[in-house]
Amino acid sequence: MFNRLILCTFFIVSIAQANEGRWILIDSTAHTLSVFYDESLERVYPRVAIGRGGASNERLRGDGITPTGEFHVAWVNRSSNFDIFFGLDFPNEEHIERAYLHHLIDVNTYYSLRRSLAEGRLPPQDSPLGGSIGVHGLGAGDLSIHQRIDWTKGCIALTNREIEQLAQWVQVGTKVVIQ
Repeated sequence: MFNRLILCTFFIVSIAQANEGRWILIDSTAHTLSVFYDESLERVYPRVAIGRGGASNERLRGDGITPTGEFHVAWVNRSSNFDIFFGLDFPNEEHIERAYLHHLIDVNTYYSLRRSLAEGRLPPQDSPLGGSIGVHGLGAGDLSIHQRIDWTKGCIALTNREIEQLAQWVQVGTKVVIQ
């Protein structure tokens, strides 16, 4: 409970204080991750893995789909099994609205998720839409598998070396666009 309170506090404070000039673009079709400062390209990572279910603007827990849309880094776990984990503020307002309109979530879940956003908190990560979506390294994973297939449960993965480089530019609040 205490960790969740700290996480929510960091989410509220850090999103407001983020460096709005630096942002990340993930192209799920080209399998690239690009770092921009304003509109200037700073770095391209040429091979990222996405969810084994592809990418879509509709996602449910367990389907392996990487959600598309605009997100922000909501937390950083430097002790992750995947080396470094940059957690995203998924689901966002668009995902919540779409899920409700398509009857993927019930009215109670809809209002719970919306209330979290309205209060500036990270939405519950255990809803039917899932959660714990982020950008991470391989950890002890197999580099040859990473280079050949999309293997994550919905996250975006780079090599450990790449995620450690990316950590120089990413902080809580950094905008992440997945298309």
